[in-house]
Amino acid sequence: MPDNRDVLAYRRPKGLRLVGVVLLAIAFMTATAGLAVRWVESRKTVQWTEEQAVPAVHLIALKGATGGDFTLPGDIQAFTTAGINAQVSGTIQKWFVDIGTPVRQGQVLAQIDPRPYEAALASARGQLAKDSATLANSQLDLNRYRTLAAQNAISAQQLATQQANVAAQTAIVETDRATVRTAEINLGFTRVVAPVSGIVTTRNIDVGQLVTANAAGAAPMFTVTDQDRLRIYVRMPQNYSFLVRPGMTASFTVPEYPGRIFTATLAANAGAIASQSGTQLLQMQVDNEDHLLKPGAYAEMRFSMPKGGAGVRVPVTALLFRDNGMQVAIVGGDGKVVLKPIRITTDLGTVVEVGAGLKPGDKVIDNPPDGLQAGDTVRVTGDG
Repeated sequence: MPDNRDVLAYRRPKGLRLVGVVLLAIAFMTATAGLAVRWVESRKTVQWTEEQAVPAVHLIALKGATGGDFTLPGDIQAFTTAGINAQVSGTIQKWFVDIGTPVRQGQVLAQIDPRPYEAALASARGQLAKDSATLANSQLDLNRYRTLAAQNAISAQQLATQQANVAAQTAIVETDRATVRTAEINLGFTRVVAPVSGIVTTRNIDVGQLVTANAAGAAPMFTVTDQDRLRIYVRMPQNYSFLVRPGMTASFTVPEYPGRIFTATLAANAGAIASQSGTQLLQMQVDNEDHLLKPGAYAEMRFSMPKGGAGVRVPVTALLFRDNGMQVAIVGGDGKVVLKPIRITTDLGTVVEVGAGLKPGDKVIDNPPDGLQAGDTVRVTGDG
């Protein structure tokens, strides 16, 4: 009987060791390649992180100060604005003008019911007539008393009493005359008239409305504005106040007429700096006979600056506000930041003129980071 033990015995396949060695080598190479890739990526990340840690800055070249213009907001107002309130109380019978109507000085704008004031005037005149007649009789009596006193027919006391009576009656008549005058004035106030020539810009009454004389806080019945000349109020910053001089002019534009330039002349100035705003109030004047400009409008006033001497213009975006004064940042030859103190001579809004510390052609950092310090290393990404 054959021996089956040889058949069942395990025999290792030929080449299995070689296959294992090959697979092990492949696994080693794969792991080595993965580690190498991760190392390279790690180095790139470290390099990128180091690059990002260095602030990127943009340099701008400075130009010399050449003078120029600057703009300020202006408030256009009518040369004269008259708010007309009721001077007597009553009911509006009729109004004669509406908004936009040109009126002349003294023209009737509205009529308040005059009947109560006509009656008051008639009553005052009647009282004056009555008291005047009484005074006339008292004066006749006084003349008679004087004649009798000269003949010693009456006592001196009786004469003095009659003289006092005449004086009292005279005072009453004077009071009556004042009452009549007041009634005449009040009757005249029932005719609401324009105090100045101009244009009606508001009307706040209607027929049948009750108006009250000198009512506190009440809106005016009418507003009349003289628009032939206009005032423009401008607040000049203190650092520009040296420009203010008699007869100075300024050009200005208004939004409703783009591209059209108007000219105004200085009429008056406050002559002092307001401590709350640090500005000097100017009053410019402009002729407006064609009524193109409207009171209450906004104007952009343009003032001319004299040509500066030595100095440069620096954008305000390059300024650093530090505890030890105003500074700008430049980049040294070693790529490190250098902070330079400056002295501003004129503020032109978007740029300032610097009188010391810089010269034309110098390059400063525009929009420097808030935390930028002297000695910091930076990367220059732009040079303009």
